[in-house]
Amino acid sequence: MKKALSDRNQLILAMLIFGTIGVLRRYIPYPSSVVALVRAAVGLAFLLLLRAVRKEPVDRAAVRRNGVKLLILGVMLGANWIFLFEAYNYTTVAAATMCYYMAPVFVILLSPVIFGERITLRKGICSAVALFGMVLVSGVLSGGLHGARGLVLGLIAAALYAAIVIVNKTLRDISAEDRTILQFAVAAAVMLPYVLLTEHVAALKLTPVILLLLLILGIVHTGLSYVLYFGSIARVPAQTAALLSYIDPVVAVILSITLLREEMSVSALLGAALVIGAMIVSELEPKAAN
Repeated sequence: MKKALSDRNQLILAMLIFGTIGVLRRYIPYPSSVVALVRAAVGLAFLLLLRAVRKEPVDRAAVRRNGVKLLILGVMLGANWIFLFEAYNYTTVAAATMCYYMAPVFVILLSPVIFGERITLRKGICSAVALFGMVLVSGVLSGGLHGARGLVLGLIAAALYAAIVIVNKTLRDISAEDRTILQFAVAAAVMLPYVLLTEHVAALKLTPVILLLLLILGIVHTGLSYVLYFGSIARVPAQTAALLSYIDPVVAVILSITLLREEMSVSALLGAALVIGAMIVSELEPKAAN
């Protein structure tokens, strides 16, 4: 029981950390591609250092078996972070996070085609409610489309995240840490030439505050949070893990309103509640009949 409680608390802490990423991003005045590159590089260095301390080498045979898929996953992960950070720049943290949490809906809708899974009535209804919630968050029913570019970028990030989840399901005989290390490495390797070719890196000013924020993003929000996440997710019941994952968007919405003072209309708040509520209900397993 004590161990289960410890795993549960690790997962809760990881979700709390993930929920603060949007706020941290607002205070880093760098292009999203640069921020994503630093996140991947610092997170990778942290995980490699952790493995070195533990004296646990990367399983090269497992990496070779899944090489092509890991390459694709790394590219998608880097793009995922770039689109998400860009979404934060063009709309509120709350709205961008709600768009990002459409990823489970995409997974549900694609699962019959890719995995041959049947969409239950409950999951179908929950997906429809979540989609309606996103319409409310967007503000289109009230005669506008607030932060349209940010909403689109957030939805692209969600689609990429859904693809990452789906492809990760097809990996075979490779540990969670090894797959994370390789995806970080590929993401950094792919983004480095892109950043050097598209951004004036030499012109970016690096102050002690910015350096501290980047280190926090890379170590705490990437390396540490993923260690906590992957170190607990396998030992926490699936239903519990799914429900606890919604701590992330709840924290993001609360911080968006209270700390960043971002305004949300009543309909947008209702839409956020519908998205989070629908996804929670979709993960609840029906009780077996007596």
